[in-house]
Amino acid sequence: MQQSSTSDRFAYGHASDDDWRAATERCLAQLGHPDGGLGLLYVSENDEWNLPGIVAKLRAETGIDDWVGAVGTGVCATGTEYFAVPGMAIMVLDLPADAFRVFGTVTQDLDEFTARNGAWAESAASHFAIVHADPRNSGTPEIVARLADQIDGFLVGGLSSVQGDVAHFADGTTAGGVSGVLFSEQVPVVTALSQSCSPIGTKHEITACDGNVIAELDGRPALAAFKEDIGELLASDLRRVGGMIFAAIPVRGSDTDDFMVRNLMGVDQERQLLAIGEMVETGDTVQFCRRDAPAAEKDLVRMVGSIRERAGRPPRGAVYYSCVARGPNMFGPGSCEMKMIERELGDVPLVGFFCNGEISHNRLYGYTGVLTLFL
Repeated sequence: MQQSSTSDRFAYGHASDDDWRAATERCLAQLGHPDGGLGLLYVSENDEWNLPGIVAKLRAETGIDDWVGAVGTGVCATGTEYFAVPGMAIMVLDLPADAFRVFGTVTQDLDEFTARNGAWAESAASHFAIVHADPRNSGTPEIVARLADQIDGFLVGGLSSVQGDVAHFADGTTAGGVSGVLFSEQVPVVTALSQSCSPIGTKHEITACDGNVIAELDGRPALAAFKEDIGELLASDLRRVGGMIFAAIPVRGSDTDDFMVRNLMGVDQERQLLAIGEMVETGDTVQFCRRDAPAAEKDLVRMVGSIRERAGRPPRGAVYYSCVARGPNMFGPGSCEMKMIERELGDVPLVGFFCNGEISHNRLYGYTGVLTLFL
């Protein structure tokens, strides 16, 4: 793919250093002298406590007031992963001031969000946002769904890593709920999602359940259907399915066979019950899937190729949100996941982080990678 010219590309930088001041200086040196716009910042857990100082320094050195970002277990950059080490990645989106709007933490009630941002979102025809969320808030999936509905649009982002009081920030450091930035229609983007798991067996109708406990699939005992799908070897010792086999909940209305991966929570062999990490109802559909590195690599390559073609022109920059179970935990050391994206996409400025859950459209996913290109 032809690369965008240097003048079109978003300025970005990334670094790893035990001293946050040194890391920030190195990132600033890579930025050059941006003319303004919106700043994105992602830092690893090591620098959670230093976020106020980092943001203050970035504002003072760049003259850019608006900064949005999160703390991650790891940080993503072009061809590079900072995982379980100090890491920082920053990008300045060279956009007009009226092309975006930063919003602070939304908890459950969207009334304040609507009062502050509703008129702007409508006048700017805003249908896209980057969001970051606190994993400690059990209401996050509902907030995400309601936010997407509020702007009649598409969200991307992820759940941050939290060790202290800071989870994410939008102009100011914050915790709880969801914060982020809305974009107007004058900011063209394309986005796509890649799975880490490949479906096995067939899709089943849930014919009896209670909350997250499935009693029957297709009128049969749930555990019997599960054992049949996973095969005799795993079925003979169910202790081996942990971290390997998951439940896939198909996304209704998806034309790409998209699904949400949820953990298996437990089994009751005597009553043939199966518990999963999602509330379900009779009539819902579930399919089981296997966490598979080769399949995940194949799907990642497919996804990047697809989004590259859909873009139709060289991107100015990109953001990527990947599950903590991916990266070195799935693809191996040496920044393999990010190098695969760089190989397929080219030398595009990219920042992001490894999440405790990934946000795409109006849902919270797991074990996925969510890539967005700014055109």
